[in-house]
Amino acid sequence: MATAPPWAPPLLALQFLTRIPVPALARLTAAQARDGMARAMAWLPLVGTAIGAATASVFVAAGAWWPPLIAALLALAIEALLTGAFHEDAVADFCDAFGGTARGDAALRIMRDSRIGSYGTLGLGLAVAMRVAAIVALPPALAVAAIVGAATLARLAAVLLAAILPPAQPDGAAARMGRGMPPRRVLLGVLLAIPGLLPIALLRPTALLGAGIVTALLLGWLTRFLRARIGGSTGDCLGFAAYMAQLALLLAAVA
Repeated sequence: MATAPPWAPPLLALQFLTRIPVPALARLTAAQARDGMARAMAWLPLVGTAIGAATASVFVAAGAWWPPLIAALLALAIEALLTGAFHEDAVADFCDAFGGTARGDAALRIMRDSRIGSYGTLGLGLAVAMRVAAIVALPPALAVAAIVGAATLARLAAVLLAAILPPAQPDGAAARMGRGMPPRRVLLGVLLAIPGLLPIALLRPTALLGAGIVTALLLGWLTRFLRARIGGSTGDCLGFAAYMAQLALLLAAVA
């Protein structure tokens, strides 16, 4: 397999998590793109930091004109445009698939269905509402650090779950990016998460510690749960883990 050039993995991670066009990636061969996608997983936390910084910037700018609630809603709306509501879609699909008793191929089929059911509607609505409520409850400076830190921790959680669980489908996003992830790639993801987590670590170290513990427990539970229900992970499962880790840090900062 052809090896992707060093600049490709971070740009592929950017393209994977956002709608930002990356014309340089058109120069890659199919083999280089496959190799680059596998290596891009480690760069997701850093891209998450950039997404969080954009969301926080909109929140601060909008807060100069409107109350915090409106500023938070505008910030999340702009973020959804930037990311294509990537993880929100995963939360809805995960809740629809596992809100009931579906297992195996039935659960995988529900996650692939573009329609949203009652479990997905309620789960996504509550998750977004909780995120907005947490942002509004924080003082502005702490809110910025928490938004950036939460976005970073979210993508780190996805990296860790992909490293722990094998993909449930051979052709899904989890298979393209997480299959056979070596420890050095996981370590790189952890190191690239440090810049985004540093502000909240300095302002509220106990919040980061608490969120880290909750995220570890969540990943442990998800590992057992997903092994039993579908035998591995999918892109939607990684996205759900990301959103829950994001909420964990925001709620810990509020607490």
